[in-house]
Amino acid sequence: MTNQLDQLAINTIRTLSADVVRKANSGHPGAPMGCAPMAHVLFSSFILANPSNPKWPNRDRFVLSNGHGCVLQYVLLHLLGYNMSMSDLKAFRQSDSKTPGHPESHLTEGIEVTTGPLGQGFTNAVGLAMAEAHLGARFNKPGYELINNYTYVITGDGCLQEGVASEAASLAGHLRLGKLIVFYDDNHISIDGDTELSFTEDVLKRFESYGWHTQFVKDGDNDLEGITQAIVNARNIKDKPSIIKIRTTIGIGSKDQGTEKVHGSPLKPEDIALVKKTFGFDPEKHFYVPDSVYDLYSQFREKGARAESRWYKLLEDYCTEYPEESAEIKRRFANKLPENWVDHLPRYTPSDPPVATRKLSENVLNKICDVLPELIGGSADLTGSNLTRWKSAGEFQADSTGIGNYSGRYIRYGVREHGMAGIMNGMTAYGGLIPFGGTFLNFISYALGSVRLAALSSFRVIYVLTHDSIGLGEDGPTHQPIETLASLRALPNILVLRPADGNEVSGSYLAAIQNLNRPSAISLTRQNVPHLEGSSIEKTLFGAYVLKEVEKANITLVATGSEVSIIVDTAKLLEKEGIKARIVSFPSFELFDEQSLEYRLSVFPDGIPVLSVEALSTFGWLKYAHANFGMTTFGTSGPYKEVYKKYGLTPENIADKAKKTIEFYKGHTIVSVVQKPF
Repeated sequence: MTNQLDQLAINTIRTLSADVVRKANSGHPGAPMGCAPMAHVLFSSFILANPSNPKWPNRDRFVLSNGHGCVLQYVLLHLLGYNMSMSDLKAFRQSDSKTPGHPESHLTEGIEVTTGPLGQGFTNAVGLAMAEAHLGARFNKPGYELINNYTYVITGDGCLQEGVASEAASLAGHLRLGKLIVFYDDNHISIDGDTELSFTEDVLKRFESYGWHTQFVKDGDNDLEGITQAIVNARNIKDKPSIIKIRTTIGIGSKDQGTEKVHGSPLKPEDIALVKKTFGFDPEKHFYVPDSVYDLYSQFREKGARAESRWYKLLEDYCTEYPEESAEIKRRFANKLPENWVDHLPRYTPSDPPVATRKLSENVLNKICDVLPELIGGSADLTGSNLTRWKSAGEFQADSTGIGNYSGRYIRYGVREHGMAGIMNGMTAYGGLIPFGGTFLNFISYALGSVRLAALSSFRVIYVLTHDSIGLGEDGPTHQPIETLASLRALPNILVLRPADGNEVSGSYLAAIQNLNRPSAISLTRQNVPHLEGSSIEKTLFGAYVLKEVEKANITLVATGSEVSIIVDTAKLLEKEGIKARIVSFPSFELFDEQSLEYRLSVFPDGIPVLSVEALSTFGWLKYAHANFGMTTFGTSGPYKEVYKKYGLTPENIADKAKKTIEFYKGHTIVSVVQKPF
């Protein structure tokens, strides 16, 4: 190919991007126009992927972290031959299109991760690179480099200002992820104006201190050779991630090029005409792509198809020599679980001693991690508290550290909750892995941006959240969650589970692992809880179930987690006074909502008032109970039994609340709260 044809392709990206945003009358034209040269070089000369099979396992991964510039990616997908028609480009930012306002992996083929909230894509890319390193270490054999792809990222000033990206960059440098290459679009512009207003740090020095390889291309608008050489240099660095700072002109060719005016608003028609004239295009032609540009990018498809074909031939030979490993690779990337893994989940009886559910979670991990090799997890520097490390776990570290190697499955995330959650999204997006990560329930608030994207993207990740109420005791209100579980429950497409005993902990892991298309948050106690009569793994999957049924009940008591054993004791006190109480354990709102109305009415029948009890905010409980008891203030520091007593979470006080509830509803027709018009 000639340099003249390269320039024509770059200018096509620029003019087509301007047309796409103009037709939508909404979007960000400047970054796609400025990033066109680096994107063209990357896709025409380096990335190996096959548009005809966008999910083949060893493809190179590309992430547009500054997702507001998504027109760049959509135009490339079109030119490269992905399932992205010109009509799809014309439907940019329209309802139900393949071209939403930010890239969404569950909507558009060729999009690896959902980006838009700044810093998330960068962080996901670290997870993608970690997944490649781990799976390569696990499955590659001499002569069989089955897993050896690169992860490429385009990012901007906004992403590099967000703390989540800094967390991920720091960890990536520690882990020495040599196949992660980031392009920093240094256009000096943010929404507010020139970056001199708020962002004047030396980014390359910062990344150098993280342990990254750094380079600078001064003329990203024209120096294709410099960009090419920088990528070659980065690929030759095997023991460090790389960042290439590329100075570009945002909205190049526009009368307002280089200013914030071309960042987040469509170019005016007369300005688009100027851009087209500047780059040698007919201003009267819209959505125009020269045939020679289509022909040029067809070489990408052909190259990618050949690479995929070679890979599957390698896999075929690998199958002959390594049948067990190849069967596992195929199973994992098909999202199938090993047969009979459920049989390894521990079960308990009431005669077993009381144990904290965080410890019961550790028991589950010790039983299943060896039979579920796709589980890979760690903790945000709380391993001894979250109990997320199983006995046979190896450390995921660079070989050169002497601490572990990339085949290890235990990740030391450090004090980086948000980075951990974003990285897990990237690992899930890679395929073949089920990541989990631990922190205190209260501190998942630090990571909610990434948790939300996991739910939106339908990613199966598991959050192991310990110290789940005021029951953590002495650490006090800074650590005691109040509203946290309610905020998780408010998210669409996430499973929130608060198990009451060992069987429910096992059931929570079963629900989390077998749910392929949503994340799960498992909320676990610091304090010991008894194993309950009537609990089971299987009943947990219904979300709520009757733990104890009584005829002609006066009230139903319902609770989650550590409070279930409290309402069991409450029912015994009420029974002494001749008051009959049904007991319901409610580990998951979401699973319960998915049951039939008939089942839900069997748990909460008409005619009986329901009192809910939870050592957290009562927000959300009105959907299930007539009266709610829980926390309405922050907690306090002290031994957990004293703290529970202070806030009335005792059988005696709850019994009093139950009697008041019964009295309040006496003489009224009581309709179950699960009866809804829609």
